Amino acid sequence: MTDFTESENLLDRTLRRAWRALSGVARGEQNGEIGPDLPESDSDRLMAQIRDCLEARGGEVSARVRAADLGRAYLSLNKVGRQRFLGLLSREVSTDPEIVAQAVSSWQQSADDEGRQLAERNLRAALRPPRFTLYRQFTALPEGVKFLVDLRAEVLRFSKHDPALKVIDEELKSLLLSWFDFGFLELTRIEWDSPASVLEKLIEYEAVHRIHDWDDLKNRLESDRRCFGFFHPGMPNEPLIFVEVALVNGMAGNVQQLLDTEAPIIDPQTADAAIFYSISNAQRGLAGISFGDFLIKRVVDVLAVEFKGIKTFATLSPLPGFRDWLLEYLQAMEAGHELLSAAERKRLPDWTREAGDCGQILSVLNEANWYLDVEYAEALTAVLFRLCAHYLGREKRAGGLAKNPVAHFHLSNGARIERLNWLADTSENGMQQSFGLMVNYLYKRSDIEKNHESYRGSGRIALSSTLKSMLK
Repeated sequence: MTDFTESENLLDRTLRRAWRALSGVARGEQNGEIGPDLPESDSDRLMAQIRDCLEARGGEVSARVRAADLGRAYLSLNKVGRQRFLGLLSREVSTDPEIVAQAVSSWQQSADDEGRQLAERNLRAALRPPRFTLYRQFTALPEGVKFLVDLRAEVLRFSKHDPALKVIDEELKSLLLSWFDFGFLELTRIEWDSPASVLEKLIEYEAVHRIHDWDDLKNRLESDRRCFGFFHPGMPNEPLIFVEVALVNGMAGNVQQLLDTEAPIIDPQTADAAIFYSISNAQRGLAGISFGDFLIKRVVDVLAVEFKGIKTFATLSPLPGFRDWLLEYLQAMEAGHELLSAAERKRLPDWTREAGDCGQILSVLNEANWYLDVEYAEALTAVLFRLCAHYLGREKRAGGLAKNPVAHFHLSNGARIERLNWLADTSENGMQQSFGLMVNYLYKRSDIEKNHESYRGSGRIALSSTLKSMLK
């Protein structure tokens, strides 16, 4: 359900088979299938299924059968039908205003502590929608936790157009926050001989640098590479988030070199740096539930124990949004604004002088493959570095925190912005995001907590001396 299409995806088919086996003969097959777009004529039949689940007749096995039937009914729907299903759930399976009012009145009239405590319990029960019973029943099914995670992913998408669904989003997020507490997560190294189902998920979920084929994946799991993921007992074959690490000598500054399948494999025991080059959240339904900060710190600790020679823990990170910000920034400035120093202006090609400094830079950057021209590239290196340093170190979002989302993530985790790298990612995506620039965030173990507290407390951005000098 993460990338919904009109046809069922693999998980949908797997769940429907598993839940069909659990329930035997589905109620839908006895009474006729519900239409894929859940027409009005089928709504009453669906609500009858929901009421059957809520009445809790019979034992636990009967409850599982009814929940499996209802889950299969949901999975049989298309995009329109699922949105209507969730709309019915939000409107028709909610709290009873009269029962809530009575519970509030009883609480207000409580005369002693014992009566007040009883009234509070009754009020909490009255405020808890019957939907929570359905959530609990789904989790008892095979792959039920994954089903609810993906259900929330769809709720998040649908709620953009149907605000009534936001209450379901809040309920599911509250439940998932408690179920996916850090204490329940398992840090696992993912290797080439890990289950094929897990390796397939790496290819599917990789969000930073696409994995092109199995050879590419094997290269990322070689002896001088590490991949770690957080897993949950309720989703043993589904990574929640994973990080890819290269064990190298020196701070890496080019991602194409790191990902080169022809590059020689080094002895990891000789490496002096661990470079985190990709961190991917794998479950859209867990949006707003942060695992990345725990993951990086845990992996740093694990690698520090395994490799005594590693002294540098850093990232090679993308700069999403820098290109858009820079073009908007330059266009907003008045023509003729003296953005460049005399030395920088002298390096620029002698054309479009009448456009002014900003106009010259825009003219160059709008040229296709401008970076392949040595004259252009040399002319713009210093000014793009300086503007990027300004973007990372000075541009803030509401609340005084870093504007760039990746910078915000690493600064929140206690990293320092260490170094900018020129033409570090010349892929189409890298050029579209940031004109090929990438950044190293340094995790110095002795400074992590100090940097974290300073950034989260006052918005102070930790910068290397090199970056600070660019801002003067």
